[in-house]
Amino acid sequence: MENNTLSYRFEGFEGPLDLLLQLISRNKLNIYDIPLTELIDQYLEQIKQFQQEELELGSEFLEMASRLLYIKTVSLLPRHDEIVKLKEELVGELLEYMVCQQVAKKLSEMQDGFNKFVKAPTEYEFDKTYELVHNSDVLYLSYLSAVGRGKRKLPPSTAPFTKIVAKKIVAVSTRIIFVIRNLWGGGKQKLSNLYKTADSRSELVATFLAVLELCKANRVKIDGEAENAEITLVRGHKNR
Repeated sequence: MENNTLSYRFEGFEGPLDLLLQLISRNKLNIYDIPLTELIDQYLEQIKQFQQEELELGSEFLEMASRLLYIKTVSLLPRHDEIVKLKEELVGELLEYMVCQQVAKKLSEMQDGFNKFVKAPTEYEFDKTYELVHNSDVLYLSYLSAVGRGKRKLPPSTAPFTKIVAKKIVAVSTRIIFVIRNLWGGGKQKLSNLYKTADSRSELVATFLAVLELCKANRVKIDGEAENAEITLVRGHKNR
């Protein structure tokens, strides 16, 4: 009876695929017909040995170990149609890695020839004398352009901001008093009437915020929607 037990020694390897390829190569296995059970057992045994020796293992080795354990588990099931696909994926990755190794070996053999046609850069001394002749108009326009670039580096003028800064800022507290005074007589009032007296956008915004604050404090009540909304002062309110 033929003995399929794998035996191996390692001088060094890079990555889990390299480890698997060395296992296959040392035992002269057919990569297209790998005895997965024996190969997986040998891989896991090697990982376990490294862990016992407290050697540092990359996460890719542990991920491959988890993947191989899953493949072995699936192969033990009564119906294991999935094992064919899993085996094909593993073999495909091993073949791609093997091709990369072969290409890398070829390139390393060609390394001595890489520098054959390399020439060191020649140092030149450039004449920095400006020899072009320009019309006076061109020089004048160039001067104006240079001056313009200098001006662009100066701080911006405050003129465009004067209108913004000079506008009066209306406090929300003053509009709260305004709203309460308008509702103190009793009865309902159109909410839109409160905004008609606003002289500026700042006053309009302050009035809107004042109404929100009064609603939040349950000082006023709003009924209706949009243009039909009416506002009423809540009587008997006590601050808490």
